[in-house]
Amino acid sequence: MASYIAKRLIAAIPVLLGLTVIVFVIMAMIPGDPATAILGAYATPDNVARINRELGLDKPLWQQYFIWLSNIAHGDLGRSYTLNRPVLDEVLERFGATLILAGTSLVLCSILGLLAGIVSAVRQFGWTDRIVTLLVLVGISTPSFWLGLILILLFAVKVKLFPVSGMYAIYGGGDLPDLLHHLALPAFTLAIVATGVIARLTRTSMLEVLRQDYIRTARAKGLTERRVIYRHAFKAALVAVIPVIGIQAGFVLGGAVYIETVFQWPGIGSMLVKAISTRDLLLVQGGVLVVAASYVLFNLAADVAQSMIDPRLRR
Repeated sequence: MASYIAKRLIAAIPVLLGLTVIVFVIMAMIPGDPATAILGAYATPDNVARINRELGLDKPLWQQYFIWLSNIAHGDLGRSYTLNRPVLDEVLERFGATLILAGTSLVLCSILGLLAGIVSAVRQFGWTDRIVTLLVLVGISTPSFWLGLILILLFAVKVKLFPVSGMYAIYGGGDLPDLLHHLALPAFTLAIVATGVIARLTRTSMLEVLRQDYIRTARAKGLTERRVIYRHAFKAALVAVIPVIGIQAGFVLGGAVYIETVFQWPGIGSMLVKAISTRDLLLVQGGVLVVAASYVLFNLAADVAQSMIDPRLRR
């Protein structure tokens, strides 16, 4: 198992290097001059030239990339000029809040999606299957940002059951119950689409497994239906579902950008929106790189979990 994990880690290195190239090229293609955006009203030709020299923007793009890559290798993502602090410190501080939101959403969508898929498969063509399929279709088709606004209107403004925005109460709070109270709406909103995707694939995988000969043999031996479903069929179906959960982890991280904006969650998504509006190039590069690298690591973890369930995949 250790050798398999080592091989997967080595295979992830070229992917991470490719990510740095993509992030750098995309940032370089953004129209406008960062030095002019930094200086604002003080953007005289001399000041612009000085800022370009300080940031290394007067060098060819390939030199800028390798300088940036060398700094990354030393743990230096640069310094944010709008916040006047190291980019790495700001990104890690904001990323903690994003991980809380995305992690809760991932756990929520995994549990709900797996349960919905199992129930729908076991009750195929029944009313339960039809209701679950309808709810899944509605969930997949509903834009998350619109759903977030509707939930705020219903449960925060009308009913006043949950707070409108933020991670903690402005006055007091700051403990775990306060965090969970603020986390409920954005986590549920972010989990809706991923829940539908996981539920549909779980249903398909379960139906395929339930038609296998060894499932009929297990039933013929007198095993209870609950044991056949959860001990044998679900374990086999989970092999096909785990990679999709890993992919949905990346989508949840990406979706956190606009969900954090809707709910004013102090994570990396809201940080990126502000950094883009102020043309804080290094902060945007650092934030996007961390999110993209996390996506790769989530998929690596999903591959490892899949191989633990089905050892044949290691070969």
